[in-house]
Amino acid sequence: MRVGLFVTCLVDMMRPRIGFATLELLETAGCDVIVPTTQTCCGQPAYNAGDRQMTRTLAIKFLEEFEHCDYVVLPSGSCAGMIRRHYPLLVIDDAALHTRMKALSEKTFELTDFLVNVVHLDRLPTSATRMGEATYHDSCAGLRELGIKEQPRTLLKNCRHLTLKEMTGAEECCGFGGAFSAKFGALSAAIAEKKCAHIQASGAKTVIGGDLGCLLNIEGKLRRMGDETTQVLHVAEVLAGQID
Repeated sequence: MRVGLFVTCLVDMMRPRIGFATLELLETAGCDVIVPTTQTCCGQPAYNAGDRQMTRTLAIKFLEEFEHCDYVVLPSGSCAGMIRRHYPLLVIDDAALHTRMKALSEKTFELTDFLVNVVHLDRLPTSATRMGEATYHDSCAGLRELGIKEQPRTLLKNCRHLTLKEMTGAEECCGFGGAFSAKFGALSAAIAEKKCAHIQASGAKTVIGGDLGCLLNIEGKLRRMGDETTQVLHVAEVLAGQID
């Protein structure tokens, strides 16, 4: 099957190895992966800021780049949620475009959901890592818009010598929320501090998540709290063994 990989702009700019890890996982699952070189942003920042016209422009651009694929996969629950839940509504005034956009949204998946429920991945790359105890942070958009909860845990249980320890408040927000963290800095920082305290209380030396925005926010807060040792990793990095 032809699978379009949407890397996401944040992964591309801040931690590209997540994209390479995603590529490795998809190829391990037997997918023919296509990575359009013109891809940019899903439009979520513009959408959250109220700029519907810019979001619509980016959505149509995305449609033209990916609609020829059998599936579209993203290592991000928030970006996948944007495409699945909001893209069709942006073009609801154009019947033909809405039909195309709805078809695209229905074949767009967050990475772990795709690996578990579409291709039924039952083996990990041979480089899959050994890393001891880890805890998992459920990102708000992936959990609430797409139901991403058991999928990453199912895959992580196949990692050798990785033991998942559930933290208190795993489903609670990390305080990032995109523009929220910029507009409401003090509130965001307080939420992040609570999340990091739960991570530390779990006793795990690694926290794993499925959205890089959350992970950057968590890692930044941990470091400001004086924690220089807790690893903060994307689930794709862990599953593919692409970690330092």
